[in-house]
Amino acid sequence: MPLFSHIIVGARDLERMSRFYDALLAPLGLVRGPAEEGGDGGPPGVLWMRPGRRWPQFYVQEPFNGLPATWGNGLQVSFAAPSPEAVEAAWRAGLAEGGHDEGAPGPRPHYGEDYYGAYLRDPEGNKLCVVHTADLAAAAD
Repeated sequence: MPLFSHIIVGARDLERMSRFYDALLAPLGLVRGPAEEGGDGGPPGVLWMRPGRRWPQFYVQEPFNGLPATWGNGLQVSFAAPSPEAVEAAWRAGLAEGGHDEGAPGPRPHYGEDYYGAYLRDPEGNKLCVVHTADLAAAAD
């Protein structure tokens, strides 16, 4: 069973954020799911997931309360990568689509001897991590 069902990150500019996450998540094997147009009474949003799986899900969405989206101080969303090369590809793709560097790809032995990660912020300031470890890769199967 996945650890979480879904994560939602707020967006002020849904189109820009969608382009950013398309680029960032493709090297990690995540694809856009069915279009979310807010037909259920909620605001418009975009969904990504692993092909052939319903859960977990990652959304970028305009806030439900109608107020502007803001980044969460102390909040970080971390994505598991299938390889160190995927960490690097996702980080580079995110920077190319308007993300901001928070830590180049590389080993982080203080987190674990096989921890390979990169850090960045999306175009609206949300902090992200892309990480590969052997046990994360095994858990994703």
